Formats: sequence, C-alpha cells, structure tokens
Amino acid sequence: MVSLIIGRVWKFGDNVNTDEIIPGKYLRSKDVQIFAAHAMEGIDQEFTKKFRIGDIVVAGTNFGCGSSREQAPLALKYAGVSCVIAKSFARIFFRNAINIGIPLIEVDIECQEGDKVKVDLAKGEVTVSDRDIFIGNKLPDFLLEILNDGGLVAHRKKQSASKNINL
Repeated sequence: MVSLIIGRVWKFGDNVNTDEIIPGKYLRSKDVQIFAAHAMEGIDQEFTKKFRIGDIVVAGTNFGCGSSREQAPLALKYAGVSCVIAKSFARIFFRNAINIGIPLIEVDIECQEGDKVKVDLAKGEVTVSDRDIFIGNKLPDFLLEILNDGGLVAHRKKQSASKNINL
C-alpha cells in the first residue's frame, strides 16, 4: 500500500495554475516525457534540472487552478514527483491527479524548500524534518485504493479482472 511517502520539498505559493505547471506551448505533444521535461517551467525554468525523482511539491491554496488539462498532473507524475501537498487544490486538478495516480494531500504545513517531509496518506498527516507533525484531510479509502492501484484506469482493470475470476 502506497501510504508512506518521504521526499525533499520544492515549495511554491498560492494559485499555481496549470499553465505554470505545464505551459500551453507543450500541449501539442502527446509525449509524457516532454511534459516531464518542462514541469513547473512556468514558475521555475530550472525546476527539472534541480529536482530529483521522489521529491515532493508543496504549495499554498488553490494548486492546479486554471484549465482542466490532465497534462498538468501528468507532467508532475512523469517528472518523478512523489506527492503534492497543498493547503487546497483546484477541484479538477485534484480529480485528475487521483485519476492518473499521483498522491496528494490537503494540509497547511510550515516548511522550507529542501526540508525532508514524510507523508502518511492513511493517517492524513505530514511530518516535517522528523519534528513537526501537521494533520490534514485524510483521503477517503476509495481514493487511496485508486492511488494504490496506480490510477483510475488501472483500478478499473483490476476490478474487472477480479470480477472475471470470481465468476
């Protein structure tokens, strides 16, 4: 079960929109590696050069606002973001992230860029630098199941396969 995630913080502010997560000029491509190479480019041109697989994005309120493009969470996932922590998410971004299998949690944490954080999705809590614990909104079990299965498509395939076996 993907319930415990540990990574280094990349910190962003409020109202990070989908065009900042993956600029529109890259949307003509269907190649997720193009999206990954340009993740967060609208805010930090050097993000993907500094970022390491498994790092965690931390932001303020309304993360993922703007258009409903699924490419935004795809860019983060394929760049290697292990989790997104924010005070709040834009509704469509939240659902798109769950659907493609990128863990996220709504919680207001105090941290600095580079801090190590531990996210316990099952408990809905984040520990910063092994000392400060912040309690957030625990994801419902059915969303944790989707994340554990790797996203909505993988989850539905797993459900279909189990139904066929049980016939």
